[in-house]
Amino acid sequence: MSVPRKNRWKPPMIAAVVLAGIAVPTTAIATQPATTDAPARDTAAGAHAYDDTYYKDAEGKTGAELKKALHTIISKQDKLSYDEVWDALKATDEDPKNSSNVILLYSGRSQSKESNGPGENEWNREHVWAKSHGDFGTSTGPGTDLHHLRPEDCTVNSIRGNKDFDAGGDEVPEAKGNRTDDDSFEPRDEVKGDVARMILYMAVRYDGEESFPDLEANDQVDNGSKPNIGRLSVLKQWSKQDAPDAFEKKRNEVIYDKFQHNRNPFIDHPEWVDDIWK
Repeated sequence: MSVPRKNRWKPPMIAAVVLAGIAVPTTAIATQPATTDAPARDTAAGAHAYDDTYYKDAEGKTGAELKKALHTIISKQDKLSYDEVWDALKATDEDPKNSSNVILLYSGRSQSKESNGPGENEWNREHVWAKSHGDFGTSTGPGTDLHHLRPEDCTVNSIRGNKDFDAGGDEVPEAKGNRTDDDSFEPRDEVKGDVARMILYMAVRYDGEESFPDLEANDQVDNGSKPNIGRLSVLKQWSKQDAPDAFEKKRNEVIYDKFQHNRNPFIDHPEWVDDIWK
């Protein structure tokens, strides 16, 4: 943010110009800088930059109308195959301090992009909305949507499994700050909001059309194979607790610009969470 310059008052300077016996005074007037009261848009991060274009049909709506409008908007996307997801994640989750690495979602560890695979200490593709919740597998669509797929250590991914999200449990040994019990998983504080916004994106994007399941967040855990994930009240709390950061915003931009050409609206407008799920 630029710092406005202070205006320095300067006394008038009078020069005596003698022409034909007449003294003509001249005055130098300090120039005032232009000012504006309009707030600057956070266009670099994407927040509100698309209100007049991408989100124009959602403006002014709340509740079910807002959810329906956002569904229509974000459903216009390019879809990837599951194999293409590998390379896409290397771009979306690139470590901003080391372009050869990705950041693992739960672990927070920076790890080589080339260490992906099924082996111990390698990273694989975590479905934040567990693919068994709605039984959509890895087929093109919800199974390959980058807005909820993230790199994660294979062991930690296995520990999370298909558990719902809730608070509590024992700390995960390989991922400090994450906790788990028999029926739920709690991510570390730094990505609680990320997880919530990914889950709620999926609940808006997939509503039973195109032969995809109708995904909905609910306030339960242990949802099994039903097309639901909870706990909604906790996810709403996490979204408020952990606002979108620079990494999450950039990720949204990369998905929009380079891959799917759709956005997660709850990264651009976190307030829409409460506008839909009152």
